[in-house]
Amino acid sequence: MHPYPHHYHVRATGQSTGVVAVSDANLSLPTQAPPEFGGPEGFWSPETLLVASVADCFVLSFRAIARASKLEWEQLDVPVEGILDRVDGVTRFVKFILRPRLVLRGAEHASLAASTLDKAKRSCLITNSLNSECELAPEIDVLPA
Repeated sequence: MHPYPHHYHVRATGQSTGVVAVSDANLSLPTQAPPEFGGPEGFWSPETLLVASVADCFVLSFRAIARASKLEWEQLDVPVEGILDRVDGVTRFVKFILRPRLVLRGAEHASLAASTLDKAKRSCLITNSLNSECELAPEIDVLPA
């Protein structure tokens, strides 16, 4: 890992209508306003990118903590619901609900798995950077060993 601080550089380029291209030095992603704000279906939006960042960061945080804890696991699926609301005249995300579904092989690590899910929530740098409530509603499925 590189020493802190880390710097991330992204650019958004658009015209009066149409796609906004979000890019860094390597990738470009076309975005639009979400359908809830009158945009077309089929594009990532700032709102969906933020919610995706929460889900992605949770998986990556879990992966690192599980590796350090020597937790063996099969799969992690993390649906996230981001709730956008109007509070005191300001539109903002007020809550993120993470519903991770973790699949283990054998029940002997279920307690460690639950602890690791909680640590992943607490260590996710994206949710730690946001001024929104973050709720964790995990599910652990155990496959026969």
